[in-house]
Amino acid sequence: MGLLEGKIALVTGAGSGIGRETALLLAKDGATVVLTGRRIEPLCKVAALIEEANGKAVARALDIETREEIFAAIKWIKDSVGPVDILVNNAGSASKVLNARFLSEAEWTSTINVNLTAVFNLTQAVLPDMIASGEGTIITVSSLAVINPNLLGGAAYGAAKAGVKNFMSFLHNTYRNQGIRATTILPGETNTPIMDNRARPPLEEERAVMMDPHDVARAIVLCASLSKSAVIPELHICPTFMRDTSADIEIARWVGAPADTPDMPKK
Repeated sequence: MGLLEGKIALVTGAGSGIGRETALLLAKDGATVVLTGRRIEPLCKVAALIEEANGKAVARALDIETREEIFAAIKWIKDSVGPVDILVNNAGSASKVLNARFLSEAEWTSTINVNLTAVFNLTQAVLPDMIASGEGTIITVSSLAVINPNLLGGAAYGAAKAGVKNFMSFLHNTYRNQGIRATTILPGETNTPIMDNRARPPLEEERAVMMDPHDVARAIVLCASLSKSAVIPELHICPTFMRDTSADIEIARWVGAPADTPDMPKK
């Protein structure tokens, strides 16, 4: 019998990377996993892997930028599977333009919506049932960009991840005596598909020294599977090897810069 037998876990961004690995491990530990993401096809593939291993999974497409869709999804989960016991806020995105100097308000807003506002909306949707049952776990994947904000993730991403860390601390301080566990996971560079969207996508040899998504997923499942008397409010996890990112940062500095920017280096 797994440590999470009988629990219902909702994982956002479950089609690839950290979300995919987390869903597989949660199911292996006995949880019924609800897989969400923008595209249903990758979710169905993960669900099939879980079911092949005799686990339980349900896939549902979800646009987490839409509050109405979030609340409708949580109601559907409650009616068809049961109330959510474990929420893993994993879905995230970074802006294309990383320098605050050139970043548009639209890109700023979209990045904040995905990484911060969606976490608020999902939390607000699941919290009443968790409080009513006297227990629940909310785990959010933030970033070490909170500790060291720079042009790798960009201005909007770093601000959103810092905001979500603050929000999770608020949940921990406010609801712990009602049985709610709130955890922030702060990973460093992890070899996930989001790396392909970097201003300078890392080379294969650079990806090789990054963390594997499975490493972060194991940390998430550790926090979810502790007995209800224990909580890890915050967990940092980073690659053992610290690579030189100076070239990445210099390229990212000028993404979105107008051609006539006076201080832009000449090609």
